[in-house]
Amino acid sequence: MMEQTLSTPDSMQTTETTAASGAPDIAALNEQIREHSGFVDLIRMELEKVIIGQHSMVDKLLIGLLANGHVLLEGVPGLAKTLAIKSLSETVHADFSRIQFTPDLLPADLVGTMIYNQREESFKVKKGPVFANFVLADEINRAPAKVQSALLEAMQERQVTIGAETFKLPEPFLVLATQNPVEQEGTYPLPEAQVDRFLLKVVIGYPTKDEEQRIIRANLRPEGMHKPQQVIQPEQILTARNWVRKIYMDEKVERYIVDLVFATRQPENNGLGHLQQLIGFGASPRASIGLGVAAKAHAFLQHRGYVTPEDVRAVAMDVMRHRVGITFEAEAENISQEQIITEIMDHVQVP
Repeated sequence: MMEQTLSTPDSMQTTETTAASGAPDIAALNEQIREHSGFVDLIRMELEKVIIGQHSMVDKLLIGLLANGHVLLEGVPGLAKTLAIKSLSETVHADFSRIQFTPDLLPADLVGTMIYNQREESFKVKKGPVFANFVLADEINRAPAKVQSALLEAMQERQVTIGAETFKLPEPFLVLATQNPVEQEGTYPLPEAQVDRFLLKVVIGYPTKDEEQRIIRANLRPEGMHKPQQVIQPEQILTARNWVRKIYMDEKVERYIVDLVFATRQPENNGLGHLQQLIGFGASPRASIGLGVAAKAHAFLQHRGYVTPEDVRAVAMDVMRHRVGITFEAEAENISQEQIITEIMDHVQVP
């Protein structure tokens, strides 16, 4: 079981001070995080005026934004994926662009190109829609590999080269890519190495009956839909990211993260030998890094200055579901990544 040092800030402070382990003053850090994370509730309040239900999706978008990562959303059309990121950009007063991926899309349509100006007899750079704070890559699997690679390179390097010039992308920069899990005809599925660059893969489900009734009511109002108001500036997001990194993570929580990731690679060491035939490849080191930073961002959403194993478990599925490959045997038995990860989380000992 977890020691009492992770249960309350005061006890953590006492233990860390006496241990002289170099850990921060948890009580003071808690107070600072509580102060700097207040805007999260304002964003949630504004988004709730527009998006009914889907609280998990909203939180995962905020985690991606605070952790400086990108989010891959999978769900059927009409589940407010576009509305969510557009509304989020309005609460932050940031630039938003939507790119509809199609089979005939070219990399230049995404990042920009050189345009010849006849009057001045020179080439000028015309920047593409990727130069925005919030970019919605709608149905990313409908574009060919070279277009996907252009976007994923921009996501990884945070810069774009057009001609001989290199341009930095604006900060904050969040890509929300969507894909439809139902219609796969004529699509170009993202290779594992490229999917790995997304911090989170979030699977969106249908709303409940009550939520759907409220959705109908909200869309049929005479005055139309609510519009979210700006509540923070982009600079506050950049400041919040620095505070997310300062959130304290105990060594036992770090070990728990490593144990979870290694269980996907060597399940037999955790009493899960039967999973060996079902797992094609385990999670990469990006999963360990992603679990750490996403767990810190989750703690920030809870206005807390330290990470608990519950924070790790809250983000583990979304961080790892696209980083674990399954074999043909697993597919033949209709066993999904989610089932495998759930079994691993049930068996790996929680500190």
